[in-house]
Amino acid sequence: MLGVHGRLLRIDLTTGESAAETLPPDATRLVLGGIGLASLLLLRECPPGADPLGPANPLIFAASPFIGTGITTASKIALAARSPQTGMIGDSLSSSYLAIALKRTGFDAIVIQGQAPEWSVLTIDGERTALRPAGALLGRDAGDAAVALRAELGPGFRAATIGPAGERLVRYAAVANDGRLAGRTGAGAVMGSKRLKGIVIRGDRLPHVADPGGVARIARSLAERSLGPATAKYRELGTAANLAFFNRMGVLPTRNFRSGAFNGAERIAGETLLLEHRADRHACAACTVGCEHHYRTRDGGPAIETRLEYETLFALGSLCSIDDPNVVLRAAARCDALGIDAISTGGTIAWAMECADRGVDLGVPGDDMPRFGDGAAVLQAIEAIGGRQGLGDLLAEGSRRAAAIVGQGSDAWAMHVKGLELPGYDPRKLETMALGLAVAARGACHNRSSAYEVDFSDRLEPASEMAARAQAAAEAEDRAAVLDSLTLCKFLRHAFDDLYAENADLLTRITGEPFSGDDLARSGERIANVKKRFNERQAWTRALDALPPRLLASDANAPSRIDRNWLERAIDAYYAARGWDAAGRIPPDRWTALGLPDAAPAGEA
Repeated sequence: MLGVHGRLLRIDLTTGESAAETLPPDATRLVLGGIGLASLLLLRECPPGADPLGPANPLIFAASPFIGTGITTASKIALAARSPQTGMIGDSLSSSYLAIALKRTGFDAIVIQGQAPEWSVLTIDGERTALRPAGALLGRDAGDAAVALRAELGPGFRAATIGPAGERLVRYAAVANDGRLAGRTGAGAVMGSKRLKGIVIRGDRLPHVADPGGVARIARSLAERSLGPATAKYRELGTAANLAFFNRMGVLPTRNFRSGAFNGAERIAGETLLLEHRADRHACAACTVGCEHHYRTRDGGPAIETRLEYETLFALGSLCSIDDPNVVLRAAARCDALGIDAISTGGTIAWAMECADRGVDLGVPGDDMPRFGDGAAVLQAIEAIGGRQGLGDLLAEGSRRAAAIVGQGSDAWAMHVKGLELPGYDPRKLETMALGLAVAARGACHNRSSAYEVDFSDRLEPASEMAARAQAAAEAEDRAAVLDSLTLCKFLRHAFDDLYAENADLLTRITGEPFSGDDLARSGERIANVKKRFNERQAWTRALDALPPRLLASDANAPSRIDRNWLERAIDAYYAARGWDAAGRIPPDRWTALGLPDAAPAGEA
């Protein structure tokens, strides 16, 4: 098969040894690449019960057949490991030139095992690997460390680094590359547990494609479509445009999900940021859309410029009742520099703020408790989390673990699913989204399921049959899995007339093997099942497919609630749509019918 190398690079940090291995010959046909390939390898490589912060938990990087072909937005690096935040599958994506550098090494994936004897930087130069002392890089911000590495080693290398948060094993620490973060589920903490401050990659071996002319022609057409109305919102305002719309809809999480509307929304809305704070617009590697908007503080203090997405804006803004855009911008910049996921940062701080409101003892003086609306407290808490200092040591565990440590009923307002803090959609008015959040393999996530699109459309009425809603949620997951495995940006999805058929045609022209739209849809199903099988082997139970108590109970300040019985019936219907049993487990015949290998991970008979 062309378009891929068919090989992985295995690196044992404990011994310093590395070896090339052949990937299963049908891996691309089964799970495409990217997140699908990383998930399948994780299922094979991670022993059941492996400590997420121990040497047995592998850290996996994976590329896709589309990377390096000139297809717009196809430049995402996929990471996977057992999440130190959730204990379930931890997968992340980040757009960067690192993905292209990996593809140029002659490998489709890298499996990193063990733990380095000392803090190190892993160098991968084609098939040659080496560990070098991290030295003066320790303690430096993620971006600064990457700049220093590239200056030392040369511009041909691309770097993935962690910040101080990853060094200190903050459970939602991220991996930074090219100024962007593979943010959710704590891959940065896994990298830190392996004593890796950075990974630098260089290569010069892109695989051939079967139909170069056809791929180039379609790539040009797709680039033109990427500049059309389907992506206009992202180019003009970026995802920050969502804030005002969600506020009008009553689905903007506010004050730790006590409300779906924020009185200060106008002051931090995307339109306000555009008029008063916009600095520039950028594009990711190999992207024609250019959705990344940068903003500059204008509060009289030292000026900073930072990128800002809706999820960061909600988490550090309305969720914490912060309406000062300068505070939100400074908070976002510090999250990036320290290397922590902004959604989990904001969600965990908002939990602590509600603890302060309710008089819950967090083991610090009352004056040190962050409170809703206090921007200085948010900035102070972020620094404390990155350094695991004082209250920050507790908050670095995330809201689920923090609530379990503190007790006093504080789990009732810890807004997470499986330990992953909720994204910026209040699901009390979004029924399909509520189901999608509850069952998502990696925890509360809007990126692994676009179920909210069903709720914002006229596709299903509120009283639609449960089976139809469950099927829509499953299909949304499958589409997201295909995009994540081809490593295409989800902002591009509406530029396709037929997402599966058009990408199947591209995959055929790249690999030289026949793919149909139905084949891609089947791959999406397989990837969802691979993730679920991993979770089953890591002590998943049906009880984890749930929503926070606040969303299921009547709250005087909340616009609505989700009926517990309705949610249980919806989960039953989702399991049925997936072909799983009543407990939510994959029957052996379902696994076999999907054509998936019965690959037991190391340590399991």
